[in-house]
Amino acid sequence: MPTIRIFRHYVSTAYLGLMVVEFLLYLGAIYIGGSLRFLRSNDWRPEDDWLLVAFLFAVTVLLCNVGVGLYQRAAQWSVSSLVLRLGVSIFLAAVAMSLVFYALPDLFIGRGVFGFALLVSFTATLLLRYLFYRLVDNRRLRRRILVLGAGDNARKILDFQGRLPYGNLAFAGFVRMGQENCRVPSEYLVSLDVPLREFADREDIDEIVVAPDDRRRGFPVDEILDCKMSGFDVVDLLTFFEREAGIVKIDCLHPSWLVFSDGFRMKSGMFVKRLFDIGASLALLAVAWPVMLATAAAIKIESRGRYPIFYRQTRVGKDWRLFQVLKFRSMRPDAEKDGVRMAKANDDRVTRVGRFIRKTRIDELPQLWNVFRGDMSFVGPRPERPEFVERFAETIPYYSERHRVKPGITGWAQVCYPYAENEADTLEKLQYDLYYVKNYSLFLDFLILLRTVEVVLWGKGAR
Repeated sequence: MPTIRIFRHYVSTAYLGLMVVEFLLYLGAIYIGGSLRFLRSNDWRPEDDWLLVAFLFAVTVLLCNVGVGLYQRAAQWSVSSLVLRLGVSIFLAAVAMSLVFYALPDLFIGRGVFGFALLVSFTATLLLRYLFYRLVDNRRLRRRILVLGAGDNARKILDFQGRLPYGNLAFAGFVRMGQENCRVPSEYLVSLDVPLREFADREDIDEIVVAPDDRRRGFPVDEILDCKMSGFDVVDLLTFFEREAGIVKIDCLHPSWLVFSDGFRMKSGMFVKRLFDIGASLALLAVAWPVMLATAAAIKIESRGRYPIFYRQTRVGKDWRLFQVLKFRSMRPDAEKDGVRMAKANDDRVTRVGRFIRKTRIDELPQLWNVFRGDMSFVGPRPERPEFVERFAETIPYYSERHRVKPGITGWAQVCYPYAENEADTLEKLQYDLYYVKNYSLFLDFLILLRTVEVVLWGKGAR
């Protein structure tokens, strides 16, 4: 399955096609629902404004599908997981459309038609997904990859398989370059018995990934150029990981790539992003205040009034500016009596109310005030404490670059990787943060906001 770039973010063409087909399916679901509801009425005709309702319905269901994670390339859904997620999506769409009908009663199409439309959407999507997964699992449709290199760099592709199954790729083999130390298992190795372009033609190669440990010795520039000019896709290792995993691979990174690569254009769209932050923070505060009030009461009751409801902590923002982040208190007041440390799974410092509000991300709702003030944005890297930032900046390469943008309530790293418990996890999350800084766009922000719905619904990565 090849990919295309939409506003610098890589999107699978297969899943993009699936979205288009499902949109058309949902667009017709309203009319199919009307036909089923009035099956015995030979003179039934749809209303004139049903096209608008059908469009709103199709967009709503599609966005809900994105929100529950049904268009993730790396996801391997079981039947039960697919049915559950699709059921949640249809339920959310039903609630959203009910609110639309309540606000605009002239658009209401009747409970019977609406119910049949939801049933048709659910059933037809399951059937379509079955056919789609059978199609994308066809080995003949997988993109064939030849890797030039068999050393440490090439090994990183195989080491990443545990987190990214490469279901859309088929590796034709790894070619040892020069005298580099071979780190790839022998069953993956291939030898070039003919020139590179002839080999690529014979093996039906779609893409060549250039990943030698040393490009200064034995690097076949002319042969690679011949392949490029003959129509084969040729990418370096960093671009491969950026496309397939949505990261900037730090252990492959060199400063010249940061300087000359595309992206890192953070000035574009900042004014619109700020307007969105102000409007959305005010709107969500207006909607979420009952939940926030109930949370404040629960914290007060559990603590018996012995400690404050809100928790203020110094964090590092854009350009290393310090600010006070505001959150609901979820840990005991003496949580750091033994010193500053990162949260971990099953942390014994978390209170009973705190465990629930951290799992559901309710503890972060007061950060809407930080967004409104301009300390934070809705989307961006997670704001860290100065103590951690100073330490990580000394030990992790390029860590300071994440502070080129405002921190966010949610972000690419937050939706793609679990909570960081240690320095190794922090390094992994930094690779996602750098991808966001490099490929920022309002489209990517919107995609992250939709994927945040999945994180909240399934409690992914909470501590």
